Amino acid sequence: MTLETILPPERVLFDVPGGSKKRVLEFYSTFIAQNIPSLDSQEVFSRLIGRERLGSTGIGNGVAIPHARSPHCTAPIAGFLKLSEAIDFDAIDGDPVDLVFVLLVPEEADDTHLSLLGQVATIMNDADTRQQLRKATSQRELLELITAKIREQSAA
Repeated sequence: MTLETILPPERVLFDVPGGSKKRVLEFYSTFIAQNIPSLDSQEVFSRLIGRERLGSTGIGNGVAIPHARSPHCTAPIAGFLKLSEAIDFDAIDGDPVDLVFVLLVPEEADDTHLSLLGQVATIMNDADTRQQLRKATSQRELLELITAKIREQSAA
């Protein structure tokens, strides 16, 4: 399973209002529940916040990868958000976050979950990729860039 198969164009979001970690996770939870009717926004939010309490998913360099398991998730789901302004995410390096890659996986998806997290981390750890994503000026440009980077990583 690749990121490309679980990240459709409508889940690549450009210029998302930030404010705080909580607001971004609330926004995504509401968005994904509207996108996928089997998911409940409160349940998704609760699971994402619960995971953050274990330790921030801010991996550094302005990137966060919030992720959680959900009993109502039948297959892995991804979303990518470019925030309109960087926010405090309690990241490991203390830097504010403006690139957020969200993953939701079924409760039993151990290997898949780790594989997808690894794919995201590999893509987002590349300085050139982060710079290009930050320079995107539209949803279309952001989508083209993230899709190209996912394909490059899958081919490697």
